Amino acid sequence: MLFLLSPAKSLDYDTPVPADVPATLPHFEGPRGPSVELIKLLRTQSPQQIAELMHISDNLSALNVARYGAWSSKSTPTNAKQAALAFDGDVYGGLGAKTLSTAQLAWAQDHVCILSGLYGVLRPLDLLQPYRLEMGTQLANKQGKDLYAFWGPRIAAHLNERLAADRTPVVVNLASQEYFKSVDLRLLKARVVECVFEEWKVDKYKIVSFFAKRARGLMARWAVLHEATTPRALEKFDLEGYAFTAAVSSPERLVFRRKTT
Repeated sequence: MLFLLSPAKSLDYDTPVPADVPATLPHFEGPRGPSVELIKLLRTQSPQQIAELMHISDNLSALNVARYGAWSSKSTPTNAKQAALAFDGDVYGGLGAKTLSTAQLAWAQDHVCILSGLYGVLRPLDLLQPYRLEMGTQLANKQGKDLYAFWGPRIAAHLNERLAADRTPVVVNLASQEYFKSVDLRLLKARVVECVFEEWKVDKYKIVSFFAKRARGLMARWAVLHEATTPRALEKFDLEGYAFTAAVSSPERLVFRRKTT
């Protein structure tokens, strides 16, 4: 069973990584890999073009143009950091990779996949160089008008390879719609299970983006801590007040609700 997460815009390259935490190389990096192809394409864009393309400020554009210029076809501990420790958004606050043991990180390495506009798919311990490239970016390329066309069948094919040893392959979608769209479901040879997190607001339950993002990371953390290998096991998820609600769930859509004061 694989758990899919979105990346984060915020990055943390200041917090030191413990010496005993291993590092691996991204699957799609390499001197002639897709990531290098995207970097070469991004390097043709001016700061103004990057600002318009990504709808970001001039300062952020300049920062990312510098990142593309510094990006290397080979990640090392001196120019990169393990992905689960480098990403620093709401999802990764819930995942709390910094507090996982070496053994727990090893389990996560085998079961957690981070979708990425630049890297395609990352494992938690894959080395990540600073970048910004959201999956929904309309970056024209040889394959088409955007990154969905660029990645095409590659992400689904890679997930299929990762799941090949499973008797009943399952993908647990904890990613946003923007990122999950990069997985070609026509090619994916696995059952997809979605986890939904709802909050009680005034008189009904509803999805609140901030809390839902953190909850996705919490679910991945819970799965790592309990080495969950079936969707049924996820029904026991109970971190930070959430509880499985069978009445509004289905086998492909697990709903977790909570009431907070």
